[in-house]
Amino acid sequence: MTLSGALARRNKVSAFRSEEPADNRAALLLAWYDRHRRVLPWRALPGVAADPYRVWLSEIMLQQTTVKAVGPYFEKFLARWPTVAELGAASLDDVLRMWAGLGYYSRARNLHACAVVVLREYGGMFPDTEEGLRALPGIGPYTAAAIAAIAFDRRTMPVDGNIERVVSRLFAVEDPLPKTKPEIQRLAATLLGPSRAGDSAQALMDLGATICTPKKPACALCPLNDNCAARVRGDQETFPRKAPKKTGLLRRGAAFVVTRGDELLVRTRPEKGLLGGMLEVPGSDWLAEQTDKAALMQAPVLSGVARWHRKAGVVTHVFTHFPLELAVYTANVALRTRAPEGMRWVKIAALKDEALPNVMRKVIAHGLGGQ
Repeated sequence: MTLSGALARRNKVSAFRSEEPADNRAALLLAWYDRHRRVLPWRALPGVAADPYRVWLSEIMLQQTTVKAVGPYFEKFLARWPTVAELGAASLDDVLRMWAGLGYYSRARNLHACAVVVLREYGGMFPDTEEGLRALPGIGPYTAAAIAAIAFDRRTMPVDGNIERVVSRLFAVEDPLPKTKPEIQRLAATLLGPSRAGDSAQALMDLGATICTPKKPACALCPLNDNCAARVRGDQETFPRKAPKKTGLLRRGAAFVVTRGDELLVRTRPEKGLLGGMLEVPGSDWLAEQTDKAALMQAPVLSGVARWHRKAGVVTHVFTHFPLELAVYTANVALRTRAPEGMRWVKIAALKDEALPNVMRKVIAHGLGGQ
């Protein structure tokens, strides 16, 4: 390509930020959404008012989780607790049990705390403004904007990962995330029409989930393809730009799988911190410099246990900020053995109903394997 041609192409791309009236883009987006909107269990049908409880519940569940994974959990919660008042009257233990397997368990604790506040302080009715919603436990700027727009049609634009990708491509936002979040937020707001704010937000979410995907976006099917700067350049898959991820140090520890007949020794983790309030088998600290000897010294003290049997291999798990390796030790004790202070015995057959995080389910499966 000649220098003059390259300059002309660059100028054409730069002009995309202003050449198409915002209302036109918003109208194109809504027209596409009216034809191609996804059917989701928490989404109101066309012409039907959204249920704030369903919107809130889905938004909390969808944080750092896929639509496919959330679907069954959403249906379970709705069947058990059809209203926020009923959820607010439930026990935290019951909520954690129902949440088990969905991950990021602080969300479950915040979910319950928020329901309690909405029940006790707002009479079971959610505040209908971003400011009011942000005052509730577990609701940050994005979630407040999403609920305000989708449930109450407030004129605001929430920006999730899908919307970030669509907007960064549409406007060819060059600087990497997270630095460009405020700029992407500003540009996303230009895609709001004069009405139907909730539909505008959901349209962008659907566009990112089904058309403007991370790899091989179906640009020919996009309602905004004529206005997409990255598509003109031909480098749409390189957006959004992202700063290199920092990988946390590998942490190590030990987990102790103790059986008493058909029962397993467990304890509840502290409410605060990682996996707060969840059930686990006893274990050591998880440290980057942890040695096998130091971890083994943190085993629970039980009568009749002369030595621990170490299972071959390790259990691996990756959290948001660090990977983890756990050595698994096992022991069988007599039927009259008492649980140490702060621990208890549970039936192994009932573990499926307990609030066990995935890492502990892996540990238990490894420890009981072959028994």
